Amino acid sequence: MDKEKELYLDNAATTAVYPEVVDTMLPYFSELYGNPSSIYGFGARSKKAVDEAREIIAKSIGAKTEEIYFTAGGSESDNWALVAMAQAYKDKGKHIITSKIEHHAILHTCEYLERNGFEVTYLDVDEKGFVNPKDVEAAIRPDTILISIMYANNEIGTIEPIGEIGKTARTHGVYFHTDAVQAYGHIPINVDNENIDMLSASAHKLHGPKGIGFLYIRKGIKMGSFIHGGAQERSRRAGTHNVPGIVGMGKAAELAMEHMKENMEHQIRVRDYFIENVQKEIPHVKVNGDLKRRLPNNINVCFRFIEGESMLIMLDMKGICASSGSACTSGSLEPSHVLLAIGLPHETAHGSLRLTISEETTTEDMDYVLRELKAIVGRLRDMSPLYQDFISKN
Repeated sequence: MDKEKELYLDNAATTAVYPEVVDTMLPYFSELYGNPSSIYGFGARSKKAVDEAREIIAKSIGAKTEEIYFTAGGSESDNWALVAMAQAYKDKGKHIITSKIEHHAILHTCEYLERNGFEVTYLDVDEKGFVNPKDVEAAIRPDTILISIMYANNEIGTIEPIGEIGKTARTHGVYFHTDAVQAYGHIPINVDNENIDMLSASAHKLHGPKGIGFLYIRKGIKMGSFIHGGAQERSRRAGTHNVPGIVGMGKAAELAMEHMKENMEHQIRVRDYFIENVQKEIPHVKVNGDLKRRLPNNINVCFRFIEGESMLIMLDMKGICASSGSACTSGSLEPSHVLLAIGLPHETAHGSLRLTISEETTTEDMDYVLRELKAIVGRLRDMSPLYQDFISKN
């Protein structure tokens, strides 16, 4: 079947790199290709570009320039924050607090640490996906060394009460890390106001290149390297600098900050338009996450009596790129751990759809999605024994 149009609605998985970002990066591939660690002037030009990008990023979260460390992306930043912190402070304690809805970059790292003698408390969330700051406080013990709670959830878009959790952590003298991969560049973040000690981010979620991210580490935190080797990143992260990537992330961050207000307003309008209309047009649909305290670009709904994978394939045949959860786990047949954590039964969680829009998505685009989705859900329900059984009993 010919696709009528190509509509990309999976911006939480990755985004298109802005042309301005590509243009900024290009000279550093073939003209200004010097190694920034070199002593001569040709390399110094690359170092200057790296420094400028670091400054833009530091400013974007209210941090000091020397607190930004470039990495290969969000997963590395998360691993570094957890593993290096655990190793550095194991004499103080071996207890870590996180939540059940974290990205697998956090959850699997926590499992690794558990296999190596650390203890992890996985906090429950409510039906909207919120971590209760009181639960965080209740979980703190004398041997707690780190709290890691995501800034906003990648599947259901819920924005966590980071400021309150940060304040609780600071009061009890426990370091606080947040995985802000989905939030950075989309909503305002200030590490000082929110008492954040470490923060992970990735460029490809905000129209920057893949393979580059950063970890913010508050000055004074004593933790070592995760990648060992040379003396790059003030001897904390080895490996020749990815100069084009760093420059690209700096430009993407600059554009994100410049246009954040208008992008947020536009995306919230388009998001809420779809959420309102999908509930009017299609019966037995549930919106996951909070309607207000959610990422501007995130829509997550469950349709009862259908299998999400069939829905995604049929949407793809109509040129609509969507997902049923995290792109990092989309190969799994298990329902989303996030949807199960907010209390959805397995059969409902299986019928989930995540649409993540961009500043270019229009209400007309969402009308097209809704029209096709209505027909697809109808067809799948006609084939569903569960739905037929439900109809016969009601």
